[in-house]
Amino acid sequence: MGRTFENRKQAMAKRSDRDAKAFTRAGRNIAMAVRAAGPEPEANPALRRAIQNARAVNMPKDKIQNAIDKAAGVGDGAEFQEVIYEGYGPHGIAIIVATATDNPTRTVANIRFAFKKGSGTLGTSGSVAFMFDHRGEVRLSPEGIERDELELELIDHGLEDLADGTNDDGEPLLLLRCARDDFGRLQAAVEAKGLTVASSGFVWVPKTTTELSDEQAEEVVELVDRLEQDDDVQEVFTNLE
Repeated sequence: MGRTFENRKQAMAKRSDRDAKAFTRAGRNIAMAVRAAGPEPEANPALRRAIQNARAVNMPKDKIQNAIDKAAGVGDGAEFQEVIYEGYGPHGIAIIVATATDNPTRTVANIRFAFKKGSGTLGTSGSVAFMFDHRGEVRLSPEGIERDELELELIDHGLEDLADGTNDDGEPLLLLRCARDDFGRLQAAVEAKGLTVASSGFVWVPKTTTELSDEQAEEVVELVDRLEQDDDVQEVFTNLE
């Protein structure tokens, strides 16, 4: 019983830590959206997306409102900015790290250290971005959706690709992808159809992927995990198969 209890306690601690990091990242996205276009979701599509994504990770309503208020000047809030870092992981895997930071000097030092610790190399701007497409992505639950019909209906609204994916809990998702400039048009069409969006945002999709052995891939995964542990890191994208 003692071991079972300890295992359960460790699992709960890991989940709590994961939730805390998810809330931190969601809060920073909200702050950047508010500072860019104001605190009213109805007039700020980026804020609507940020709130939507915060709800997707079960961020409490009071924490969402607190993030909005701080960014709007009701409380003391840090000035966050989006900074993209690029580099190579083990075995030549290309990596893009999207961050939201109030201190780029601190962030780049942490990112560089993580790459070095994980047998990778932090590169310069543009060093690997050419290997990816920067695209908009709307994520839906596939339940009750006729996939082929949805694809046909949304092609005229910017949809370029419909792929399968999962959320952090391993539950299936439909990934609707479009050119970055068509993102607002696609999201509006999805909302007009009354579909519930799980989350949405911009992603870096590799043009081609690289397959590694299980052992080699594990080295890359360890580096990605190390990067994701930093609170400044929002998302990590790779061209690993």
